[in-house]
Amino acid sequence: MAKVLKIYPENPSEKHINEVVAVLKKGGIIIYPTDTVYGLGCDIFNHKAMERLARIKGIKPEKAHFSFVCSDLSDLSKFSKPIDNSIFKLLKRTLPGPFTFILNASNNLPSLYKNKKTIGIRIPDHTIPKILVERLGNPIASTSTHSDDEIMEYSTDPGLIVEKYDKLVDLVIDSGVGDYTASTVVDVTSGEPELLRQGKGNLELYL
Repeated sequence: MAKVLKIYPENPSEKHINEVVAVLKKGGIIIYPTDTVYGLGCDIFNHKAMERLARIKGIKPEKAHFSFVCSDLSDLSKFSKPIDNSIFKLLKRTLPGPFTFILNASNNLPSLYKNKKTIGIRIPDHTIPKILVERLGNPIASTSTHSDDEIMEYSTDPGLIVEKYDKLVDLVIDSGVGDYTASTVVDVTSGEPELLRQGKGNLELYL
């Protein structure tokens, strides 16, 4: 059974944050809040955890395209190839925020991602993932808590999330009801922003 910790962005408990980071370091899977929907996450450098995350989503590990949740733009130089100055300015204007940017991948990716040409980067505008990534020392591999319910595509209520994922994950952070809309996905691999999925973020405001 998953452990449930109530952690709120206004005043996150130091003890609880340390507990979550310890779970990540041991290869655990967590569910955590973002500025959009709740996310499923693990340490990007823990191969077994990444494989387990893929199994939870019902996909083969080599087919997985998890986003990398970072705390700031400094991780870009590690995981992506050099980017155009205009694209970097766009990222600075939009992040932290409800966007996922698809970038050309560097050669420094975790083993499960070695053959991937692109990588999705997320920097949520939310205190909890920012603190978790900073304490962990590297990004979290992330995917949304997708629901099979056609009416409510994403699970937003922590109680329902626990009910669904209780036996699949190690820890759930209850931070209140999440957003109903996922992030906006933008492909910038060509040097020009291309909207792949309209979500919570409005790209037009930043162009």
